[in-house]
Amino acid sequence: MIPDLQSSLICDDVRQERNGKFMLIGLFDAIHAESLPMTFAKMCLVTRWCSGEGVFTQRSRIIHPDQQTVLATGKDVQVKLPSPEAAATSVEVFMNIVFPTTGTYWVEIMLEDDMKIRYPLRVNQLERRPAKQ
Repeated sequence: MIPDLQSSLICDDVRQERNGKFMLIGLFDAIHAESLPMTFAKMCLVTRWCSGEGVFTQRSRIIHPDQQTVLATGKDVQVKLPSPEAAATSVEVFMNIVFPTTGTYWVEIMLEDDMKIRYPLRVNQLERRPAKQ
């Protein structure tokens, strides 16, 4: 039984407590760059699946605003759900992603090559303010 995507979130870091709970640090939906191109050192993509049963393959990627260029691709992630009551959380870490320009990038999550969600990640350039004299 194909699971439902309960959530997909982007953040700066993820920690897992001893009791198994995940702590998401620095949740965001936009990047504010001082200059471009810019390298984003670390980005975590957290997904949670539920209400399914079986073993599935999740793939994720970040698409450039031109809608053609794949900026980053995650590794295949196995989603294992032993029963419909179970949930599976995955954390993918993207390192040193280069954002070449401003615009709306797109995060895509696929399960067995079927798109489950696509959502925007905006990249803006901060305006430089003149130094006070």
